[in-house]
Amino acid sequence: MTQTVFLHDFHPNRKKMTSSRRHHLKSLILQIALNWIEQEKKDNVAAKEAYMAEHCPPPELSGDQNALMEYCKKLQATIDKIDEERYDAEAKVQKADKEIEDLKIKVVDLRGVKKPALKKVRMSADSMLQALLGSKHKVTMDLRSNLKQVKKEVKEEPTEAVGDWRKNIEDKADRKKMFETS
Repeated sequence: MTQTVFLHDFHPNRKKMTSSRRHHLKSLILQIALNWIEQEKKDNVAAKEAYMAEHCPPPELSGDQNALMEYCKKLQATIDKIDEERYDAEAKVQKADKEIEDLKIKVVDLRGVKKPALKKVRMSADSMLQALLGSKHKVTMDLRSNLKQVKKEVKEEPTEAVGDWRKNIEDKADRKKMFETS
């Protein structure tokens, strides 16, 4: 049962499609797809049988035990050879994958990491500590409360105590010699 669907059925100026018509069309499409899948499976089986008939003739089992043992040895040698080729191919693929990863890393290194523009943000000491230590540590600290009050005093030295500047230089030279000789 096939039904033709025309494009004018989907034209925007036409009335909307009824739900029963939509479901009917959907079921038709699904039925056609199912038929295609079944046909594809049949074609694959036929292609496999044709390939096997062409490349793998049926074994000759007529003969004595020695002939069969020889045939098994040939099969085992062929299997070993194919296994070595598979291993070599697998090693080549792994090497190529590693080279690709290295090249990707080099590309990222050469391109550089674009850093976002930083903004100046005013932040209290409490919120800074909370950002550094994480939200699970509740730290409240008034930094000003721990500061000592210091009065700025101006010391006035008497001019007589300053003394002669030459004497101060000689004293410093003596100290320097003391450290140099030690």
